[in-house]
Amino acid sequence: MPQSHQHYLVITALGADRPGIVNTITRHVSSCGCNIEDSRLAMLGEEFTFIMLLSGSWNAITQIESTLPLKGAELELLIVMKRTNAHEKPATPASVWVKVEVTDSPHIIERFTDLFDTHQMNIAELASMTQASDGERSAQLSIQITAHSPADTDATIIEQAFHRLCTELKAQGSISVVNYPQHDEKDGVK
Repeated sequence: MPQSHQHYLVITALGADRPGIVNTITRHVSSCGCNIEDSRLAMLGEEFTFIMLLSGSWNAITQIESTLPLKGAELELLIVMKRTNAHEKPATPASVWVKVEVTDSPHIIERFTDLFDTHQMNIAELASMTQASDGERSAQLSIQITAHSPADTDATIIEQAFHRLCTELKAQGSISVVNYPQHDEKDGVK
């Protein structure tokens, strides 16, 4: 296998948050010769989670696989790693972004993820956060979702269903649908 061929590894690190921990992890990744292709960091309670997609030569990926568990133990982190491939992006003629503010209760996030599933859209990102009640208002849930439609789906159809769901749940919501021009292999435009 050629040395220039890129290999990919997904890493999740979970542990107690403290200053400098992310820098320590990213410095270790770099010292092994890996590149951070994509990453997400989130605080969940008193824990942080850091998810990274790394790329590198076979040697670089093997080095990080063999040294990161020891570094994780040193930092008191739970480390999970999995080899993967470069993500082949399917044709996505549209992306949908939604933001929702709603009184928190069980099943709310499920209702919105079900909406995207019903419309055969792939959720690419989901972020949610609950703000505790302040005595005058109940706890409020903020949700942000980014989804992509497959090539054979009209993404604008979800708009009416989204607004109906927001009305039903007494939620404040916004939706934005962006359609991308599709290219034909013969003449460049569909």
